[in-house]
Amino acid sequence: MSKSRSAEIIFAGSPEFAIPSLRSLVESRHTVLAVLTQPDRPAGRGRALRPCPVKAYANQQGLQILQPDSLAAAAIQQRLREMKPDLMVIVAYGLLLPVSVLEIPGAGCVNVHASLLPRWRGASPIQAAILAGDHRTGISIMRMEEGLDTGPVYATKEIAIADSATAAQLDGRLAEVGARLLIDTLPGILDASAAVKLQRDDEATYAGRINKADALIDWSMSAVEIDRRIRAYNPWPVAFTTLNGLRMRCWAAEPLTAPVDAPDVSAMTEYGRVRAVSDAGIEVQTGDGVLRITELQMPGKQKMRAKDFANGYPILMKCLGRQE
Repeated sequence: MSKSRSAEIIFAGSPEFAIPSLRSLVESRHTVLAVLTQPDRPAGRGRALRPCPVKAYANQQGLQILQPDSLAAAAIQQRLREMKPDLMVIVAYGLLLPVSVLEIPGAGCVNVHASLLPRWRGASPIQAAILAGDHRTGISIMRMEEGLDTGPVYATKEIAIADSATAAQLDGRLAEVGARLLIDTLPGILDASAAVKLQRDDEATYAGRINKADALIDWSMSAVEIDRRIRAYNPWPVAFTTLNGLRMRCWAAEPLTAPVDAPDVSAMTEYGRVRAVSDAGIEVQTGDGVLRITELQMPGKQKMRAKDFANGYPILMKCLGRQE
């Protein structure tokens, strides 16, 4: 296929992260034949079915939408074959692609992955990079094969991770970086001129799926580790602790290098004890250092500054994470 000829592409993706890549294809010379996305899921208090962000965008663009529960069925595979795509582009789709599907497009299947492979293969690379304290991450454009994110890499783009970066912030940045890198890399993929770099399996690390239970704060960890968890789990599932049996969601915090003196020095080594309250926030003793919570949310309430909450609730010397 020559560089001047447009490609016919099937796109597969589900969350907000995938939209910039889909948008870049829609606005390019290429044709999006169809969009594969996850089935609508129950959401909200009423548990009504809600489409994922990619479906909502695809509807706005008038694109054909397919929402199979699985790609293993012969019927959906036959439908994809009948489209005769040149390429499939996968961005955070969330369903397994069998080998029989990977073999359908003439130029193969390409994945836009939010890490510098082989570091952080798997489902949650952005969160894993923050949790590990990585200073850099990026995007990898990878040719998909049967293994989990094991395929050869066409291109990468690296970005820095700020010390205060949340998963939400990194997600937005990497989504745009990935969309640009995808468009830049496509010509070489389509005419088979792009060089690939094989991944080294012995350098691989893995980022598993995140569960809501992962977000429970363990105050015996260090302030630095807890801060990473708060940032990694923003916007989902949101790090949380308890205050007198009520769930307190912690949206933002910062580890302190020079905390203020506690009113009772005997509490300084008790994990989870609120040792000080100031206009800057609520300071909590951890297994190593002090963490200042700056933004929180109580059940049935909106997010608020921690100092505003402390003005209306006697939280000083309370111990988070246990009933008192």
